[in-house]
Amino acid sequence: MFVLRPSSARSAASRHYCQRTSYRVQKLKVTKLVDTDSQAVRDVHCPTNRDGSDAALAEHISRVPAGYLRSLAADTGYDKQALRKALRELGIRPLIKHRVFAPYDHAHNARIDEQRYNQRSITETVNSAVKRSLGFAVRARSWFREFREIALMCVVYTIKRAVKQ
Repeated sequence: MFVLRPSSARSAASRHYCQRTSYRVQKLKVTKLVDTDSQAVRDVHCPTNRDGSDAALAEHISRVPAGYLRSLAADTGYDKQALRKALRELGIRPLIKHRVFAPYDHAHNARIDEQRYNQRSITETVNSAVKRSLGFAVRARSWFREFREIALMCVVYTIKRAVKQ
């Protein structure tokens, strides 16, 4: 089972540096696809802008390693019928809780396998381990270098996990 989890981190630039270089500090949004069995990061996505929904991003990410995925767990931020439909077409079981707007949404949420859905917490463990061992912030200033730095952090973490096992 794979889980999507967004995270963001950025190193703090001094106020003097920001004024001198006309630099604006922005948060970087990172979405990781984590294998809950091995705690390996399988895919990383950093959008160039913060527009759009998380569900559209999840659909894009789920297409990349579709051969690996059997089920995908995500929080209610990814609740979108088009995403559920796209995942089912790829043969992936969506474990995404519905936002509660009507009584039948409670019924949909009750049918979700809680044990599998609660494995989402493993992604928090992975995010925490990456931050503790490799640092919580990126130091690069351009988007491509930020992405490269985050991807390398995830690769190093995954290799460390593989060596330990």
